[in-house]
Amino acid sequence: MFKGFSHSERGASHDKKGTVCQDSSLFGVRERYAVAVVADGHGSKKHFRSDIGSKCAVEAGLETIDRFYEDAEAFEKNFPRNRKSILNNIGKQIISNWNTKITEHFKKNPVTDKEKEPFTADEFEAIPFESYYGTTLILAVMSPLFTFGLQIGDGSLVTVLADGRAVMPLGYEEDNPANITASMCNANAASMFDTFYFNGTRKVAAIYTSTDGLYTSFGNEYDFLDYHSIITSQMTDLESFKETVFRNMAKRTHYGTEDDISLSCVVNNEVLEENLAKINETVAKNKQRAQERKAKMLAKN
Repeated sequence: MFKGFSHSERGASHDKKGTVCQDSSLFGVRERYAVAVVADGHGSKKHFRSDIGSKCAVEAGLETIDRFYEDAEAFEKNFPRNRKSILNNIGKQIISNWNTKITEHFKKNPVTDKEKEPFTADEFEAIPFESYYGTTLILAVMSPLFTFGLQIGDGSLVTVLADGRAVMPLGYEEDNPANITASMCNANAASMFDTFYFNGTRKVAAIYTSTDGLYTSFGNEYDFLDYHSIITSQMTDLESFKETVFRNMAKRTHYGTEDDISLSCVVNNEVLEENLAKINETVAKNKQRAQERKAKMLAKN
């Protein structure tokens, strides 16, 4: 029923500096559900292990969903009736799992002298070790019975509905200064998740989670959303088409924001195939509207 992909592209600015990609991405396709998850390590001075933090975050997210689905029938029965408390519990479990992972890494990998170099002794002592690994997280789950997601920090979550419309159920989270951004490393992180829930009557063809490098590579939100509808219309031949998406991501960072870009996607094959004509029709209408917007902009200038 489900298929998907995930990819993280190192930003052009990181290529120039010789620094690692601080994004991570994963997807999981199971019999009853599918998961798309991305994370964006903060990368600022005190978050010097954020590439590891983002990797731990996507793993923690996927593992947590798998854990909640261990008794799938019970979960599917209880979730619609108690979604607020269950979403809250999922967020807490993700944070707990992430903290376990980074603690294990920290114990096995003490901070090196090189990592301490940018700080004075007092500055370094003031940093909680969790901050070394600071990262965002966006996770989405689709099943025939419901669709839901959680987000902490910046980036985007896009659902493409059966009629081809792309919507952001959580809106776009703006990037904030590193000292105030919502982060997995915050002491109250579990209370900082934004969440959404669709019941099964709202058919979803595809879900995308992406780090902020993708959104900021577009000139406006219309083009960003249209991009997801276009991708979805091509997903019937995922294995060949995803390479085109990966090349486009590389192009966007090298000729756009120069930031890391991560994109993770899961698709409901049945919804996609049943509604492909509608989705293609929406794509065509979106292209027409884009041309009209461009014409109006040129006329103003």
